[in-house]
Amino acid sequence: MLSFKKVLLTTAFAIALPSSLVADTTADTRLDTYRQLELFADVFERIKANYVEEASDKELIESAIHGMLTRLDPHSSYLTPESFKDMRVQTRGEFGGLGIEVTMENGFVKVVSPIDDTPAARAGIEAGDYITHLDGEAVLGLTLQEAVERMRGKVGSELKITISREGVESFDVTLERDVIKVRSVRHRVEDNIGYVRVSSFNEQTTPGLEKSIKAIQDELGDKMVGLVLDLRLNPGGLLTEAISVSDAFLEQGEIVSTRGRDNSNAQRFNAKSGDLIDGKPLVVLINGGSASASEIVAGALQDHRRAIIMGTQSFGKGSVQTIMPLPGNGAMRLTTSRYYTPSGRSIQAEGIAPDIIVEQAKVETLDTKGQRREADLRGALENKGGTNGDGDADSEGKADEVAKPQDYQLDRALDLIQGIALYNTSNGASN
Repeated sequence: MLSFKKVLLTTAFAIALPSSLVADTTADTRLDTYRQLELFADVFERIKANYVEEASDKELIESAIHGMLTRLDPHSSYLTPESFKDMRVQTRGEFGGLGIEVTMENGFVKVVSPIDDTPAARAGIEAGDYITHLDGEAVLGLTLQEAVERMRGKVGSELKITISREGVESFDVTLERDVIKVRSVRHRVEDNIGYVRVSSFNEQTTPGLEKSIKAIQDELGDKMVGLVLDLRLNPGGLLTEAISVSDAFLEQGEIVSTRGRDNSNAQRFNAKSGDLIDGKPLVVLINGGSASASEIVAGALQDHRRAIIMGTQSFGKGSVQTIMPLPGNGAMRLTTSRYYTPSGRSIQAEGIAPDIIVEQAKVETLDTKGQRREADLRGALENKGGTNGDGDADSEGKADEVAKPQDYQLDRALDLIQGIALYNTSNGASN
């Protein structure tokens, strides 16, 4: 009976060196490949024979595949049959977990963004947070996929995560796992301006966008002067949805191109005629949590000067992952190309720079206690026509009220559209 080592070498060598590759490689390269495969088989057999605890063949092979893919880049990974199933459910707009999009950075899990209306979002998890421990166990040493799988679990079960956030001491948050149903598009009306928030790009995004814009148009009619498209904290998703969302506002031209190692396989995606808001002013909001598909949309609309991009620098994920099913063994997610905006920009590790930088700000009521007022000055004139006594107490009480949270970036976007609409109206009247 042949040993595992001989079987592995024979099989792996046959798989690793197909005829097309053999024709293009030297004998020395083929020999080196053979030696590396022999090394792998030797290590495999030594682990099986000598490791302190028994390890299954499946566990060792899957771990080897995990390592091979995760060493390439942060986004390539092996998907077990279970995680592959979860991924397919997620792209349809529903999955189980905590409700956070994550990446791996410096050995820790970094939050790209929390998903709206999920346990993570309700607990105050923020983009840029680092998850250092899961139920008290260090994340350091785990692959991204392993960490994600540990964060998933039975609905209703709890997970304690340790958060490291800039400017504060590390703290623990206990989250209850839930079925995450992603409603990727929400909308409302702000005076005579439409507001649409897209929180992720799944199969429901384009229909949701079209439905939202129609609802806004039905409500406002001819009074609608523009639209704010909010892509903040949107971690991305399906490339096809990013293309169709961009196409919704473009009449023509390239939306995005993808280029891999072989330039002959480059793809270009172009817009079809038809603008859902008929050329009205459009402002797109982005921030550090806007990644991947969000950046495709922002980059396309920026390059075509169809929208004004406002906010802060985006995340900078400019690579495309292809899901390759492995029959009976899940799938692998492999980075196969980079994407480029219509002007030829690659935003990998750079991000989209907004046309107008607007940092998010907190609007707070000033604490006026202890400040001297006119009435405190010696000899100050009385207000004979005003109120005193209880009236003064009422006004002081109002001053102490905490201001409602305001979205400073959105307010500036609304102001900008109002300004553009006013300018267009004035310019049209003068002509």
